[in-house]
Amino acid sequence: MHGLIISVLLCLIALTSASVIPNKYNAERNELLTQEDELFLGGKLKLTEDEENVNDILMHWKREEVDESFANPENYNFSKHFFRYRNDVSKSKVYQIIKKMPKGAVLHVHASMMLDTDSLLRLTYEDHLYACYGDGHLQLRFADTVPAQSCPFKWELLSDLRNSSGDVEAFDAELRKHLTLYTDDKKLQDSDINDTWKRFEKVYDVVSAIIHYRPVREKFIYESLKYFYDDNVMYVEIRSGLHNLYELDGTVHDRMYFATLYEKVTNEFIRDYPDFVGIKFILTSGRWKSPEMVRRTLELARKLKAEKPKFFAGFDLVGQEDLGRPLSDFLPVLMEAKKDMDFFFHGGETNWFGTTTDENLVDAVLLGSKRIGHAYALIKHPVILSAVKQRDIALEVNVISNVVLSLVRDVRNHPLASYLAMGLPVVLSSDDPGAWEADPLSHDFYVAFVGIASRQGDLRMLKQLAFNSIIYSALDDHGKNRLISVFNKRWSEFVKYVLSQHSWA
Repeated sequence: MHGLIISVLLCLIALTSASVIPNKYNAERNELLTQEDELFLGGKLKLTEDEENVNDILMHWKREEVDESFANPENYNFSKHFFRYRNDVSKSKVYQIIKKMPKGAVLHVHASMMLDTDSLLRLTYEDHLYACYGDGHLQLRFADTVPAQSCPFKWELLSDLRNSSGDVEAFDAELRKHLTLYTDDKKLQDSDINDTWKRFEKVYDVVSAIIHYRPVREKFIYESLKYFYDDNVMYVEIRSGLHNLYELDGTVHDRMYFATLYEKVTNEFIRDYPDFVGIKFILTSGRWKSPEMVRRTLELARKLKAEKPKFFAGFDLVGQEDLGRPLSDFLPVLMEAKKDMDFFFHGGETNWFGTTTDENLVDAVLLGSKRIGHAYALIKHPVILSAVKQRDIALEVNVISNVVLSLVRDVRNHPLASYLAMGLPVVLSSDDPGAWEADPLSHDFYVAFVGIASRQGDLRMLKQLAFNSIIYSALDDHGKNRLISVFNKRWSEFVKYVLSQHSWA
């Protein structure tokens, strides 16, 4: 009898609740949610039946990951530094699917940090590599005799140091630390942005010393392209200066040779892998330099564009944005250069608000930047954000870079969540994946998809991100059509592959 009374009361409560919430309210609620879904990046894409089936598989595993974290937030990986969960990512079914997915293009990556650390370490086995090594200090130089450069210790062949170490594996493990920011040290993981950038620049210096030797740079270029290709990237826009590469006999090549070498090796790579579409080059100058020095680099950019118009994409300023000169310092030379070249400026890679750093976003827009690198602070500038949307300026978002370089820890707080929700023209990229031992693109896609995007964000979002990387590339119409054709073929193969894997179903 007692149970019957409770059942009757529950029914009455349910009926009362239903009467309080009219059908019109539910209809309006559903309409608002539908509008948000359509506005979300990829929300208007239509999937085929096979794609819907892949989406069902993908979303099953995504919801399982998200819901487990929602119930047990203490285990939520994406609120931690990337280094603390990187080695666990490969266990994720979602990651395994994304890893196989064609991703289109990478539009924001720096040349010196494209290659994984293990491959860089193998390059240190090349002959004639001298090292000035001790007490945490490392200088490297290829030479046929002892280098003339000053050394606080003693120049010795790295091969001799390695072989006399008594433990080659331990020696390489120690050497490896100079080639990567990756660390298990939680104190270093939690460093402030200035300290992190200092360590990053040290890694850059060591890597640059290895790859400024022409034969090694040649191998480096090919292996970098293969590294990206194996991650299902079919086209890359590379940011770099034009460096003076050298030979063992002391010959130093002029700067244009650097571009010629990239063209040569890329063509060789395309012969070996015909569905790789190619690369373009965004010439860079350091934002710490004087306006006169930047003017000279812009002259070099004009020369590169004139001699290699299919290779050249545009110009950018690079380096830690908070400590570098703002774009406004270079306005006269940039406004002049705007007449004959495209810009792809870094802008707003900062946590600060109302500073010269986030105001770089204003100048990037007014100078006609085709895309904006990072745009991390854009969410705080509604008027500029509106201008970006109206002018259809793509945002090059580099999620893992922002974590490693100390902008954000819990990626749920990354502004990308808002950019996706507003359907802004986002392209995902990886910035310097070799420096933090990330995949060329799969890790960024995975973290964005599971850790940042809405729980409802699905295969449409992933496909739109890939399309965006093609649409907003610097390729001409012919190049874009070629890339779309390659992408569509590989996407069809990807869909069939996922459906064939019973372990995912």
